[in-house]
Amino acid sequence: MKSLILRTVAPLLIALMLMFSIFVLLRGHNEPGGGFIGGLIAVAALAIHGIANGVETVRRAIVFDPLAIAGAGLLMATLAGLISLWMQVPFMTGIWIEPSLLGQKVPLSSVMLFDTGVYLVVVGALTGVVLALEERGED
Repeated sequence: MKSLILRTVAPLLIALMLMFSIFVLLRGHNEPGGGFIGGLIAVAALAIHGIANGVETVRRAIVFDPLAIAGAGLLMATLAGLISLWMQVPFMTGIWIEPSLLGQKVPLSSVMLFDTGVYLVVVGALTGVVLALEERGED
């Protein structure tokens, strides 16, 4: 697309959407949101970037192949379940730890690992689809 307005507004819009997707991911377990919705918002931002600047700029921006991102997310989500089995509790039971970082306790959970895995699966899989559709549209 050759729209000067879209190319001008896109960087700000993309940055806001990506920050909001991370916000939705991080608040997702206790309030509405999570990995799936956050991933959809991130894919929408990448789609806008592709429409404004072309598919190659998106491929350079995400660095890794979209299917590799989805595969890493699937591995993370699986590991979240396996942690509970390793701790000898039912599969996908949330496990919490609170390590100390710079004098502050930081609560971490297997639930967050699962949500991050889902986020990466959605971003990887749907970005691959969106980029393939955008490449077909450029011909």
